[in-house]
Amino acid sequence: MPPVNYQLDKLQTPCYLIDLGLLRKNLQILQDVQVRTGCKILLAQKGYAAWSTYCLCRRYLAGAAASSLHEARLAHEYFGGELHLCTPAYRDDDMDEYIKIVDHIVFNSFTQWARFKDKVQAAPKKIVCGLRINPMHSEVKTKIYDPCVPGSRLGIPLDQFPPDQLDEITGLHFHTLCELNADSLQRTLLAVEKQFGDIIKRMDWVNFGGGHHITRPDYNIDLLCELITNFYQRYPNLETIYLEPGEAIALNTGVLIASVLDIMHNAMDIAILDTSASAHMPDVLEMPYRPTITGGGQPNEKKYTYRLAGPTCLAGDIIGDYSFNEPLKIGDKLIFGDMAHYTMVKNTMFNGINLPDIVLFDPDKNEYKLQRRFTYTDFKSRLS
Repeated sequence: MPPVNYQLDKLQTPCYLIDLGLLRKNLQILQDVQVRTGCKILLAQKGYAAWSTYCLCRRYLAGAAASSLHEARLAHEYFGGELHLCTPAYRDDDMDEYIKIVDHIVFNSFTQWARFKDKVQAAPKKIVCGLRINPMHSEVKTKIYDPCVPGSRLGIPLDQFPPDQLDEITGLHFHTLCELNADSLQRTLLAVEKQFGDIIKRMDWVNFGGGHHITRPDYNIDLLCELITNFYQRYPNLETIYLEPGEAIALNTGVLIASVLDIMHNAMDIAILDTSASAHMPDVLEMPYRPTITGGGQPNEKKYTYRLAGPTCLAGDIIGDYSFNEPLKIGDKLIFGDMAHYTMVKNTMFNGINLPDIVLFDPDKNEYKLQRRFTYTDFKSRLS
């Protein structure tokens, strides 16, 4: 929840507000991990791609990770540092563009590596190449986010891994976690080393992927640092260990502010807001999870309970049921917590509903900067 009282009268709703002070604190935590261990941490843009803050992020991080051409171009233009690329499969025409700007390319299969090997090696700049492995060890409970379920397309299992085809491959990448603590990484490393330990001894680098909730208050940073340091010691051949969190960078650094448009009753009181679960915070429905609200509690915990709903025509555009000490009124503003990651990168204009403003808040200057306001042109330009 926000540690400051934002001046809501200065903000048009709906809007995402990114608190640069909170973002800086997260980045300092990540920088400390790099200093303590010698690892390099990259921004995974799949979770957070607010490029107007990249000038701050790049002061603390080694570079960025991309999983598409657009993400790669964004990082190339605004981030700097190392640029890593990993995606399940590559297009021929995209690869022509990738080799102009990226530093690392991770291939998801030996078929893809064989297909693009000559083109990558003929690139005008040196490109480091790696393979994504799948240790088939699951820590993620929500199956849609588990890269290690049977039948997963993400990474190469050991039985599909011919170690005699590793010429010019200098590193391995695994991504098996989602919103997890360091103990999950500890168990994952045991599985990775048991299966791929002999191959790691031939590599220059290993990427531990994302899903590390490093900036969460209860995250065991000491254990993380111990795991990384010990991994270096077991494999003195390694030059670099990479981590590429996305959510941990923006965790608890932003809010979504919405206004009450109407209040109606159908078996219970319902407040219709100018923000949508479906369009503006899709993980509420997909993950699913229940966002926190400043001053809001569980249903019936406080005196007045409401179902908070969005303005789209989707019947299931429901954020959740919350209770408040005072009755809601039309025009009231509500603050949803932890809305910087996996919101702006996944939102849509479904139903023609406009996207929320993007506002940067600088607590040192008590300054609110309207970074982006979307218009009908943005909706129209996506269609034809």
